Amino acid sequence: MKADFYETLGVQKGADEKELKAAFRKLAMQFHPDRNPGDQACEHKFKEIGEAYETLKDPQKRAAYDRFGHAAFENGGMNGGGQGFGAGGFADIFEDIFGDMMGGGRQRRSSGGRERGADLRYNMEITLEEAYAGKTAQIHVPASISCTDCSGSGAKPGTQPVTCSMCGGNGRVRAAQGFFSIERTCPTCHGRGQTIKDPCSKCAGQGRVTEERSLSVNIPAGIEDGTRIRLSNEGEAGLRGGPSGDLYIFLSVKPHEFFQRDGADLYCKVPISMTTAALGGQFEVATLDGTQTRVKVPEGTQNGRQFRLKSKGMPVLRQPNIGDLYIQVAVETPQNLSKRQRELLEEFEQLSSKDNSPQSSGFFARMKDFFESFGE
Repeated sequence: MKADFYETLGVQKGADEKELKAAFRKLAMQFHPDRNPGDQACEHKFKEIGEAYETLKDPQKRAAYDRFGHAAFENGGMNGGGQGFGAGGFADIFEDIFGDMMGGGRQRRSSGGRERGADLRYNMEITLEEAYAGKTAQIHVPASISCTDCSGSGAKPGTQPVTCSMCGGNGRVRAAQGFFSIERTCPTCHGRGQTIKDPCSKCAGQGRVTEERSLSVNIPAGIEDGTRIRLSNEGEAGLRGGPSGDLYIFLSVKPHEFFQRDGADLYCKVPISMTTAALGGQFEVATLDGTQTRVKVPEGTQNGRQFRLKSKGMPVLRQPNIGDLYIQVAVETPQNLSKRQRELLEEFEQLSSKDNSPQSSGFFARMKDFFESFGE
């Protein structure tokens, strides 16, 4: 009497396709005849798990099996089951499950062994001023380019690559092993489908040589730190005439001495004297557009106050908009006072009232009330 297919695979009756495949993979590897040479019991078990999986992976066959059991496939029923399962059917199942482990299953190389070249990366550092205005930069990139002697074919001038005699140009060969066959990359042409009898002396049959190239890169105004610029077909040349890869320029913007950037806005911290903050005044700041802008400081300006200079920030990439510049003042406490300066400050302190320093007066008044509340 045949064993239950679900028990054969070691899964529950409600197992999904993923669980079925995982169970079959594990058991097929365990009882594979090549791993157990001469073991008839393993060979029989190997056939059983293949028959079970071939039935349960098919929704129609599985539905019939769930309803009628093994009887669904007797006398040619459903045109399958154990009656129709043979070496060829199992080979297809095994290749479907393990194809990714055997080099990609039925995938083929491109004709003539032409392979796309690798993408290249180039790191470029620019200043904030260059990011503001934009620029055209010249870079020198060592990379593989197509061989001019053989026009990228890899064959000696006057000759051509020939079809691989081992695989017939397919790039892959099939070998029978026991009850199934496995497809592998052709060992002669390494999957290219062609071989070169007389390689080009300049490129040694690779179809490409390494040289340093000079390229022009356009850096648009408003570019941000971390931006990636792609130059199509400027990467490494393809193998044996294949298409070139791409070149990616990764930009980083140097930290600036005065400005910090946040998107399109700029921030600048400017120290001012205590007297300027108290009495009011003005100062000038340079901006990235090459001009100077006057900032007026009102009387009684507090530390940390920001002043907005509209449209003095960074341009927005590929847009007409321009960000703003925010000036934050830092009130500097006087140091190294002379005797007379100290006397004047002490006199000022004696003449000061709560109205002169409302924030500090209010804070300490609230703090006093807070402590007194503990004694109540």
